[in-house]
Amino acid sequence: MVGMTLPKRLPKRKPRGRHPHNALTPAFVRNVSRAGRYCDGNGLYLDVRPTGSRGWIQRLTIRGRRTELGLGGYPLVSLKEAREKAFANRKLAREGGDPLSEKRRAESMPTFAEAARKLRDQLSPGWRSPHHARIWLASMKRHAFPRIGEIPVSEVTSADLIGVLAPIWHEKATTARKLRQRIRAVLQWAVAMEMRLDNPCDRIGPALGAQSYTVKRMKALPHAEVASATAKVWASNAKPVLKLAFEFLVLTATRGGEVRGAAWSEIDLDHGVWTIPAPRTKTNREHRVPLGRRALEILGEARALGRGSPLAFPMRGKPLSNTALSRLLKRLGIDAVPHGFRSSFRDWAAEETDHPREVAEAALAHVVRNQVEAAYRRTDLFERRRRLMDDWAAYLGNDT
Repeated sequence: MVGMTLPKRLPKRKPRGRHPHNALTPAFVRNVSRAGRYCDGNGLYLDVRPTGSRGWIQRLTIRGRRTELGLGGYPLVSLKEAREKAFANRKLAREGGDPLSEKRRAESMPTFAEAARKLRDQLSPGWRSPHHARIWLASMKRHAFPRIGEIPVSEVTSADLIGVLAPIWHEKATTARKLRQRIRAVLQWAVAMEMRLDNPCDRIGPALGAQSYTVKRMKALPHAEVASATAKVWASNAKPVLKLAFEFLVLTATRGGEVRGAAWSEIDLDHGVWTIPAPRTKTNREHRVPLGRRALEILGEARALGRGSPLAFPMRGKPLSNTALSRLLKRLGIDAVPHGFRSSFRDWAAEETDHPREVAEAALAHVVRNQVEAAYRRTDLFERRRRLMDDWAAYLGNDT
């Protein structure tokens, strides 16, 4: 270090007179090798260790207590950056803040992906379906995490969100809307946890623009073709449990998830009633389903196949997969989805019968939208629904 003037090393006591200011130079910081602490001024020191490594230390009084803050190592943190950090810390401390707690907060700040998983774990006990917890995170993993997953949740900006959503906003409109809702929930959680002050999801709408939203109805067969579709399923080489579950779904006009999870504990064979508990229904209300002769026959065959399983339609001891019935229909060229047979049933009830509308709606477990009507209704119209479902079975070619 020929020709180089060493700045004063850290004194044993507080120096008198004028304090140093910007005493170090980039060349000195780069070349110094002698171990010790070298003062730059304003509480900032270069700490040179015997190993030759160098780091930045700031002496600061925070709320009346002297402390030392590490500002990072050189050359990762340059002299200029160290001075900027030191200045910001001094300003914050002078205003009554605590740079040390801010540093700890920054170091413990979760990434967006970590925050999303924490929120999912927090919310999932209240969700009725474990499947929802999987799909809730799946869209994040596919579209959001690659771009913002590793960014601290406090640092996610509206520009980041536009970068995630814009590529799919019009091409995959439904996915994009759900993804935006989930991202917003994560950032709102961060606001509630005092990790950030705002939610950038609230101001990106104008930048994304309006979506040309068209309601896509689920594929359904005309009711006159349902009987032939059922016959086609029975003529196929599908597993018997799939055939039984499919016809049971059609006869009861229930949802696929309700049929896949149907348990013997829910079914009263003597009285011909299947009571779906509230947690397994879409409306979170208990729903009683009348069972006609053919439906009871199906359950009898299913019990023989089930070999003691608590489920009515088990596949290797487990519930049928979410896509088992839809894959079967697709393979057989039946242009409908399982849920679509509820629509077929509803059209038949409206077009071919004199059963009142409220009876058909109750059979589908639809919620009464009119609040006054809902307040006065005290019955689920069960016996009238039984006659309706018997007529449906007869229409499909099954004697009741």
